[in-house]
Amino acid sequence: MSKSPQKESSFDKASATDKAGVTLPGKVEKIIPPAHPAEPEKAQINVEGAEDLYREIRIDNVLQNEKGETVRLKQGAEVEVTVEADAAATIKKNTGEQPPASRP
Repeated sequence: MSKSPQKESSFDKASATDKAGVTLPGKVEKIIPPAHPAEPEKAQINVEGAEDLYREIRIDNVLQNEKGETVRLKQGAEVEVTVEADAAATIKKNTGEQPPASRP
């Protein structure tokens, strides 16, 4: 898969909701059928720009379009993966402030 440049979100929406965020390109690698008929199928997405060991994520393949209709992703679909956080959950880069140590 060719690497495309990392895209950051426009922050128009982020500033209106006081959130920080980033949007990365991705591609649906495969659709995984449910193990049980009562469970939803999964979409496995390769997130470009993520570390190799953490590049693939799986989500329920149940989305809503702008009309409110339930839709699903196709294998090979180009997608965008957005991560947002409330302003209170972020710190400015290069402030010298260290995040709390994680527990083993």
